[in-house]
Amino acid sequence: MNLFNFEHDYILENEYAKLIPLKESDFENLLEFSLNEPEIWQYSMVKANNPENLKNYIGLALSEKERLSEYPFIIFDKTKQRFAGTSRYCDIHLNTNRLQMGYTWFGKNFQGTGINKHCKFLMLEFAFEKMAMERVEFRAYTENIRSINALKSIGCTIEGVIRSNAICPTGKRRDTMVLSILKNEWHDGVKDMLKTKLPKIEFDLI
Repeated sequence: MNLFNFEHDYILENEYAKLIPLKESDFENLLEFSLNEPEIWQYSMVKANNPENLKNYIGLALSEKERLSEYPFIIFDKTKQRFAGTSRYCDIHLNTNRLQMGYTWFGKNFQGTGINKHCKFLMLEFAFEKMAMERVEFRAYTENIRSINALKSIGCTIEGVIRSNAICPTGKRRDTMVLSILKNEWHDGVKDMLKTKLPKIEFDLI
């Protein structure tokens, strides 16, 4: 029996990153990205590239949480003492112990700093070791090479491509790559491999 409770505030953190359950009030913490860096959502099906879309983005995430389908986080960078972006568990199926991880984005000043790997590690560790997941799946637009390479680097296995399965906001149909990590793979090597790749991040002097 899976004891995960959607109403509980699960906080995932280490020395560098802190993932906090997303709230409606986090609109203010994320607004600067929508106003100044709308290109972050170039490959996203659900965009937060202006204040109205950000409000909708948060509202949809919280609505899916109420439906017991998603569990969204806002990400706090401890080294910079600033909110950095978001990520979430989605397409959660507690009855078959599987979920997806996605809707991950970071502000430009946080991209390439190493915080993404720390967040992925924390979320994978919690999914496999606390939520008792057997499978964690990832999906990426096939043209988003940066995202696909990042997923491969954390130990994901490419399973294949779902052709023409979604429509982008531009109206163009997209192909989606499916990647995954299984529970036995996590315990048999992926966890230790990812640990060795976790970068030490310098703390900003305040």
